[in-house]
Amino acid sequence: MLAGEASRLEPSSFASAVGAEGKRSLQSREVCPMGGGATRLYTSLTQTFSSSSSPLPVPHSYLSPQPSLTNLDPDLYLKGSPVCPLDPVELPQQCQEALKDRPLHFHRDFVHMTDRNGNSAPCSPIRVMQWNILAQALGVGVDNFARCPLEALGWSRRRSLILEEILTYRPHILCMQEVDHFYDTFQPVLAGLGYGSHFCPKPWSPCLNVEGNTGPDGCALFFDESRFELLDSVNLRLSAMMIPTNQVAVVTTLRCRSTGRCVCVAVTHLKARSGWEWLRSAEGSDLLWHLENLVQTPVGDDSGVKVPLLICGDFNAIPAEEVYRRFAASPLGLDSAYKKLSPDGLTEPKYTTWKIRATGESCSTLDYIWYTKDSLRVDAVLDMPSEEQIGPNRLPSFHYPSDHLSLVCDFSFKEKE
Repeated sequence: MLAGEASRLEPSSFASAVGAEGKRSLQSREVCPMGGGATRLYTSLTQTFSSSSSPLPVPHSYLSPQPSLTNLDPDLYLKGSPVCPLDPVELPQQCQEALKDRPLHFHRDFVHMTDRNGNSAPCSPIRVMQWNILAQALGVGVDNFARCPLEALGWSRRRSLILEEILTYRPHILCMQEVDHFYDTFQPVLAGLGYGSHFCPKPWSPCLNVEGNTGPDGCALFFDESRFELLDSVNLRLSAMMIPTNQVAVVTTLRCRSTGRCVCVAVTHLKARSGWEWLRSAEGSDLLWHLENLVQTPVGDDSGVKVPLLICGDFNAIPAEEVYRRFAASPLGLDSAYKKLSPDGLTEPKYTTWKIRATGESCSTLDYIWYTKDSLRVDAVLDMPSEEQIGPNRLPSFHYPSDHLSLVCDFSFKEKE
């Protein structure tokens, strides 16, 4: 179990820290119009959280409630059987049919590290995807993408594009941010494809301020149950100077069924916007502190052995920021996988997000997959689409459902010394 009182605040302490104004804000959001089953689902979850005497990590019953007939996306289920998801073979066909009039999918190639160093390819790599998918409520609401047609932001189209991207690469581990359709779409659909999952909503999601939203956004972690056995999972509320923030992380420990080796996977989303660099640094430090404690804890048959880490996230930080430097210099021995695309292995891509808002154009590298370099090896990295592929109106678009590009890497365990 992870330690740290700042991120494991008791509900009574939480209420005291928030104060009366915060309580009124939370209550007002509970009744924000969310549409049918999503309203009832989120209200019940909020009441469970508010009345619970358990600190974060949140109970598993809160993380993965059973879907009800009222909150499932009806377009993704077979007629006459709303609780029976589509067959895994039918789902890609449905996505293709829904997207038949759209421009071509970005063509992206894997760059294999074995091509550079001459080593033989791994027998069974672990594929990891990191992706800020863009919360639906934010995309049509406060994000204000100046050059993206409103039709391109419709949920039915974006949902199919997001699922197509996931199905194209079929990761064993999928880490996502800004997930506001977890319960009605991603959890039931991906469960039908063999994925276990954990979700942690933001305490005060900006999605709840958008009329017609489907509940709070948060971080979600999915894992292929045929490849991994779940050992433990905790949700963290990140802190800055002992004060809880609105940012969260999911930390899950898995055992690979084919090798017996364990890996700890974290997914997070740090504070956005310029001027908040100090807060991102503090949140990142808090996450590192938790992870340093966790990897010291014996797990299963690897007693006394540090568990290798995979840390995926939208850090909202360019490589020059302090939080990036903190991760690069951490005693956990981390490296950023996407540096492998550069000729010298030292430089991040030019961009992982490219958008045009009313305030101007933004082209930045904000998303990362960190890994324990002494225990894990990067075998392949999915390259970035070119500026020509992205197009003059940037992201999101009819081509692509998010303002952030997915990062996909193949990893393998290094041999134990």
